Amino acid sequence: MSSSQLLKGILEGCLLSIISKGEVYGYEMLEKLAANGFKMVKEGSIYPLLLRMKKEGLVTACQKEMPSGGPKRKYYYITPKGERELEDFKQRWREVSVSVDRLLEEE
Repeated sequence: MSSSQLLKGILEGCLLSIISKGEVYGYEMLEKLAANGFKMVKEGSIYPLLLRMKKEGLVTACQKEMPSGGPKRKYYYITPKGERELEDFKQRWREVSVSVDRLLEEE
């Protein structure tokens, strides 16, 4: 299994975590992912996921004018439904990671 296949299953939870910390735009999410070791994530992989998350009511978005006069940026915000999904993801992640660690550490 490639790292990109494994990543697809956890990227939504990671994005929800980033968005839960405050308003954030797409490129900023990529920078935060890269700063935390997710350098393999490309811009084209997060926007379809953000669109799906918006359709599912996990996040909302609004465009804001830039004080510098540059193009508008779309900022994302987590919804109460998204907060519940993030908590569920955290619980599932803990369970899976403990199980995988246990198996990998067996002799």
